[in-house]
Amino acid sequence: MKYTESHEWIAVDGQVGTVGVTDHAQKELGDIVYIELPQIGKKVKQGEEAVVLESTKAAADVYSPVSGKIVAINDKLKESPEEVNVSPESHGWLFKIELSDPNELIALMDQSTYQTLIKK
Repeated sequence: MKYTESHEWIAVDGQVGTVGVTDHAQKELGDIVYIELPQIGKKVKQGEEAVVLESTKAAADVYSPVSGKIVAINDKLKESPEEVNVSPESHGWLFKIELSDPNELIALMDQSTYQTLIKK
């Protein structure tokens, strides 16, 4: 997994990355009550807003860690948005993206660097 400073994660398999928010992010947000997922086929650039999470505390934008085309969304979250709180780094994934530039992954953090960031 790779991580962003804005608390997204991406796990890449071939040319497709699965994206979600980190455990740290979901704890900061509190109980997720609504998720606005992107349309399949939508093209996004690295750092562009892709998802909106609404919690009991606030609304938060989720940014795409890489550029590419959305190829799948986690439909289960429409009925059970709390899955992001329960399992943010596995079952609570948000979308899958076909990478247009795999070199963008180089700029992302590994787990130890991300852990250092959130402990500051």
